[in-house]
Amino acid sequence: MSISPPPKFSQAAGFTFAGGKAGSGPPKIEHRIGVKASAAVLWEIMADLPRWSEWNPLYTAAEGELRIGAVLTLTLALPGEAPQVIRPVIVDWVPEDQIHWQLILLRGLITSIRFIEIEALGEANCIVSNGELFGGLLGGWAANQKRRALREGFKQMSEALAARAEALWRERSPSPTS
Repeated sequence: MSISPPPKFSQAAGFTFAGGKAGSGPPKIEHRIGVKASAAVLWEIMADLPRWSEWNPLYTAAEGELRIGAVLTLTLALPGEAPQVIRPVIVDWVPEDQIHWQLILLRGLITSIRFIEIEALGEANCIVSNGELFGGLLGGWAANQKRRALREGFKQMSEALAARAEALWRERSPSPTS
């Protein structure tokens, strides 16, 4: 007579917690938007952290430098919540492509990878993906608790970034009548 492990565990798959099956990936909240501007213009705005306060409704203040291992100081202003200062670490960045940072909370019970990514579609068209992946034992719970506020915050940030990039692109592009 063999004993089968409980349905929430198998040696190959590990534990499964509410919110997903083992191997289904971490909880993710994301907003994507099309932008009528070049990847270079989007990157110029994204990489200028000190000026985020001029356009970014989600991160109303930003300090630090873009280099792997650097600690950023960001004021996170989620809709409906009091602003809070967070200090994530840059884990990856590629000019005109992406910025990723990690935040570890509660001694690793909650981890998140925040991403802002540019997908160039042409010389003057891009898609910006703005989101967060949650991990750690309580990552799924944290994602569920903040889902609405994060989704709205990502949407507001993406729309503000797109508007600023499109305005800068129009300003720098030669007019069709020239």
